[in-house]
Amino acid sequence: VKAAADAAASAAELVASGERCVFSATRPPGHHAGADFMGGYCFLNNAAVAAEALLLRGSRRVALLDVDYHHGNGTQSLFYGRADVLFASLHADPRFEYPFYLGHAGETGEGDGEGFNLNLPLPAGTRGAEWFAALETACARFAEAGADTLVVSLGLDTYAGDPLTKFALEPEDFRRLGARLSRIGLPTVLVLEGGYAASELGTNATNVLDGFENA
Repeated sequence: VKAAADAAASAAELVASGERCVFSATRPPGHHAGADFMGGYCFLNNAAVAAEALLLRGSRRVALLDVDYHHGNGTQSLFYGRADVLFASLHADPRFEYPFYLGHAGETGEGDGEGFNLNLPLPAGTRGAEWFAALETACARFAEAGADTLVVSLGLDTYAGDPLTKFALEPEDFRRLGARLSRIGLPTVLVLEGGYAASELGTNATNVLDGFENA
């Protein structure tokens, strides 16, 4: 568990030292882990560790984008009152999907963090067109906020063939995702989150990286 968090921190260190993009193949995932709770196979929040490492190395504001099928409730809870990390999440509507109690559109932050939490819940059966429209909303918010680095909770369980989820992205959609992340134009840390018993998991991860490199 600690090795996964260490890997995410190392990825952030490489990006802070000048790398354009670093992919951290972390297992177990982390985005359901908060300061005093764990869940969904997550014990330490790897993406949050990466964001904190970037801030310690001089980033003024980190954009933290969660594209996992499930809402990153742990990540939201860690940064909900802060303005140095803008958290945006595309995920299954928590009215029907885990974690249920967080991830609603009306949760926008509190205190210094008001306006720095963006939830984009989507219905079961969401396909590429609707999913990428939500992604554009998140990307626009990152630009408005003046983020200077990007951390991505790269869940690949939005794949149509994933047996545990209800979105319908296809392998080529992941190549498109990588290209769009590249066009955000920020130094980027990609942290692997969900993705379950589907043989295409490796293909979809590779497609994201290919899309990023060839954008």
